[in-house]
Amino acid sequence: MDIHLSGATRLYMIIGDPIAQVRSPAGMTAAFTARGHDGILVPVQVGSADLGELLDVSDKLKNLGGIVVTVPHKFGCFSACAEASERAAFIGSVNIMRQRPEGGWYGDIVDGIGFLGAAMNAGFAPAGKRALLVGAGGAGSAIALALIDAGVAELAIHDADAVRRDALIARLNTLGKGKAVVGSTDPTGFDLAGNATPMGMKEGDPLPMDVTKLKPATHVGCVITQPAVSPLIAAARTAGCPTSTGTEMYFALQEKMVDFLLRADDRG
Repeated sequence: MDIHLSGATRLYMIIGDPIAQVRSPAGMTAAFTARGHDGILVPVQVGSADLGELLDVSDKLKNLGGIVVTVPHKFGCFSACAEASERAAFIGSVNIMRQRPEGGWYGDIVDGIGFLGAAMNAGFAPAGKRALLVGAGGAGSAIALALIDAGVAELAIHDADAVRRDALIARLNTLGKGKAVVGSTDPTGFDLAGNATPMGMKEGDPLPMDVTKLKPATHVGCVITQPAVSPLIAAARTAGCPTSTGTEMYFALQEKMVDFLLRADDRG
């Protein structure tokens, strides 16, 4: 990747806490270069208590092209947006933001598209299937919506925060599509089992589901990019399951994020 930084280089940030695990700075910067765009994505670690102050300052940076958002800021950044896509508004969460010409942030979320795209690239066909999703946070909510929109017949959702879990289930069931229900950590009988939590990023983390009950017919997906093969994915492969990793999820959504930040998406 040949990057020539100058005073004209457009700045983009990816914000999170922690931030060392993200893979997108190199990938997004290379994608900008491939499109002939003079831009660079840099990682910025900021705590939740300081998020508002960072966004206030970011609003004043004239060479800031946009922001990519990771844990734990997806809900907080949605609250800072003056406008959001239909799916982001439904979930109340964003993972990409850009300045509107009239001022204020416009946000979208493409985590669900990436997760589903990676699973489908690995052979999973969602229509009529039963899916288990562990995690109802920002990424989990987006994945849940994508699975319902793609035609799963039943989506079981498990989250340690029962209030957040139940609120997401209630919203999904207003769509009149597949049925969303309360799930558990038991993947028995599901065609897909997905992890949308950070469990597995740190050594010693518990597994997000009971891998002893995985069967080879179950596709297992995970959002974690570091390590590249999460403990869940490693266990699933040992059980003979088809898998999709967080890195594969990232590659499935990278171009959509670039489209959004360069205003090449369908909103213009």
